[in-house]
Amino acid sequence: MIRIDKNESPIAPLSQVQLNEILKDMQYNLYPDEEYQRFREAYASFYKLKPNQVIATNGSDELIQKLMLIMPEGPVLTLNPDFFMYQAYAAQVQRPIEFVESDQDLQFNLQHILDRIEAVRPSFFIMSNPHNPTGKQFDMTFINSISEKLNKIGSYFVIDEAYLDYGQPYEVPNTPHVIRMRTFSKAFGIAGLRLGVIIGHEATIRLIQRIEHPYPLNSFTLKVATSLFISENDTTAFLKRQRALATRLKAIFTKHVADVIKVYPSYTNFVLTKGKLAHDLGEFIFKNGFKPRIYEEENMKDYVRYSIATEEQLEQLEGIVKEWRERYDLSKNT
Repeated sequence: MIRIDKNESPIAPLSQVQLNEILKDMQYNLYPDEEYQRFREAYASFYKLKPNQVIATNGSDELIQKLMLIMPEGPVLTLNPDFFMYQAYAAQVQRPIEFVESDQDLQFNLQHILDRIEAVRPSFFIMSNPHNPTGKQFDMTFINSISEKLNKIGSYFVIDEAYLDYGQPYEVPNTPHVIRMRTFSKAFGIAGLRLGVIIGHEATIRLIQRIEHPYPLNSFTLKVATSLFISENDTTAFLKRQRALATRLKAIFTKHVADVIKVYPSYTNFVLTKGKLAHDLGEFIFKNGFKPRIYEEENMKDYVRYSIATEEQLEQLEGIVKEWRERYDLSKNT
């Protein structure tokens, strides 16, 4: 079974030879404080930041948990639907959570968000951009309007940019109330090593560091991640390949079924589908060896999501989608 239900990378950024070289040079008998600093410097250099604007943790899940703990007292506000772990970690630390509900097509009205911010007065507002599960990337008018509103009432704005390397780069002002959260589990292809990054104003980074572990990451993860930025040309090529896989995935569904199933435009490594036939297609794909995300949640029961696979696997997937479409056309005509 080929798993395309968790938005993982189907490819790895480093070869086994490269991993062996990292292991050979790794002093795992020592604490990784120097490795951590080297990683921060390498990451900051790649993205044209300052090292003191960056901290890293054991996966972006831990970042969410830390924010739930360290942000000022009060509720967190988020979109519904959005990444389900926002709710899970709010419940874990018993922080109240409020929602901005989508319309029936999973779209969000900007004024409705601003009104909810005014009504809830949250400690912080967290949302994914590009959005999970729709794949939509919100434009800068949308982002800046939310940021300005939150700044006006003294709240933080947390933007979860887990899929931004598949989308369009953008800039937001480096102000203390804006926090950007990223992961190495998607475009960088090292989900199993668990690495997440927070980018923010130096003052906000210092606030979050109050609950940072002395050694937040292990030596191997840090060395692998740092090596990606030392080999900048190779990493740039790897990210380009990831985006090409995402483009191919979207093209499969847009070309073959978009006239009978809603296919959401996506700036991520997944495609969301909706409609009476979406589940039928999803079950057919599952029976033919690919496991998509078929939602059980009540507000997502009409949706099926597919994430990227290798070039060869996507070719196989396209054949399955075409076969389903041919069967659908035959049944429609009889």
